[in-house]
Amino acid sequence: MDRKKLLGKKQEKILFDELNKLHQFFFSEFKQQFNRSLPFTDEIFDRWERAKALSFGGGSSIYDSSYVFGDVKVGKNTWIGQFTIIDGSGGLTIGDNCTISSGVHIYTHDNVKQTLSGGKLPIEKKKVSIGNCSYIGPHSIIAKGIKIGNNCIVASNSFVNKDVENFSIVAGNPAKKIGKVLVSDNDIKFEYNK
Repeated sequence: MDRKKLLGKKQEKILFDELNKLHQFFFSEFKQQFNRSLPFTDEIFDRWERAKALSFGGGSSIYDSSYVFGDVKVGKNTWIGQFTIIDGSGGLTIGDNCTISSGVHIYTHDNVKQTLSGGKLPIEKKKVSIGNCSYIGPHSIIAKGIKIGNNCIVASNSFVNKDVENFSIVAGNPAKKIGKVLVSDNDIKFEYNK
């Protein structure tokens, strides 16, 4: 779309000036109240409203900079960070009280066989599920067909291509179990493999 043809030069300048004023206002407010600076779209679009529009559970949020595709179901009080790819084209379920950190990619499809066959084979799709109270660290990648249990930790920069059982800590490329999460009524501890 050519903005200049759509708006005209004068209208484009007026719009730009008004948007710039709005950005400066939000920039100042976020800096003063929260000591943070966000991209303009994350300043003006409410992440809880976006989650509600996507039919996510109450209290969940997702930033405007996140991409969402297909059938994605998210439980309550789940935080989905900036610059994530949330692919539900093969079906994706994320539980309650999860953190999907910034830069995480969750895939429920790939076109590897389609590409290698010259288009003769179809895109493969397989459901992914992430249980309740699980933490997916920044820049991790979850491959199609994976099930991550409850109360799990996926360390930053991990590539998860095998299922993760409840209360597990996994890390690496490919991710391997390096420990477990111990949950009691008033504490959480981590026990690492020796």
